[in-house]
Amino acid sequence: MGNLFQTLTNTVKHWYIPLIFGILFLIFGIYVFSVPLATYVTLSIFFSVSFLFSGITEVFFSIQNSKSLQGWGWFLVSGLLTTAIGVYLIAYPQISMSILPFVVGFTLLFRSFQLLGFAFDLKSMKIMSWGNVALASAGGIIFSLLLIFNPVFTGISLVTLTGVSFIFLGIASIMLALDLRKVKNFPGKISQELRDKIKAVQDEIDDLKR
Repeated sequence: MGNLFQTLTNTVKHWYIPLIFGILFLIFGIYVFSVPLATYVTLSIFFSVSFLFSGITEVFFSIQNSKSLQGWGWFLVSGLLTTAIGVYLIAYPQISMSILPFVVGFTLLFRSFQLLGFAFDLKSMKIMSWGNVALASAGGIIFSLLLIFNPVFTGISLVTLTGVSFIFLGIASIMLALDLRKVKNFPGKISQELRDKIKAVQDEIDDLKR
């Protein structure tokens, strides 16, 4: 009931922010495919910029929507973690080939789990397309794990694993943004009278819980 009440009475602010870094990750994932393995480490600067930008915007998004989205804390934690990784990569641009895949892999893995959690939040909000976000997030989780563990055993190159991980994460972020846009439009479609009735029911439920 709490999720439904929030969905019907609050509007999502800046829903386009996940769309922006979703597109950013998607473009970067495609770009990674065009570079040879020998230049993989030199991509650390691009990793740092993409993580830093997405992390800062995600923190901003979470704070702005702390009263609109029940799972806003996930965005805050993910944003802080991603920002920290971005700063780390900027501080150590010459990070070794043996470390970089783990740093990138764990960052993408956490963000993929975060998006998977939001997919289930969308399910509770009765957003029918939540399954698309869940599937894209699951794909990000799988390829992030392959990136973290020794890719030699998979026969897939680091470049391919990194690119695919970014692409899945980008697709999931874009889908999430489009679904949040639907949530944003919900409050404007109901009357003030219905909002008051929903709030009254919610207050009664809260009283019973006390």
